[in-house]
Amino acid sequence: MGRMKVRFTSGRVRVRLDDLEVAALGRGESLTAHVAWPGGGWVLTLGPVSDGVAGEGGALTVGLRARLPELLEDAREGVTLPGPPRVDVEKDYGPQHA
Repeated sequence: MGRMKVRFTSGRVRVRLDDLEVAALGRGESLTAHVAWPGGGWVLTLGPVSDGVAGEGGALTVGLRARLPELLEDAREGVTLPGPPRVDVEKDYGPQHA
């Protein structure tokens, strides 16, 4: 499976998923990206069975249950959860999908 791409900017998180990651969410699997360093780190989890955006410390959980049907639509490029922080979850399919 690919690795979701995560970009943090002020008040916003942008997550880009490949086709295998979107399919995994559709099967009910959570996706996690994490970076650890001595004394800390951060974790981002996309959850297909919860709703809303919740964070504590260096962990942010994005619940996609209510928005998952939209994300799974072939014609949709992504969905936005208002947060805070605002989270954009986008499909990032390579040229093989054109």
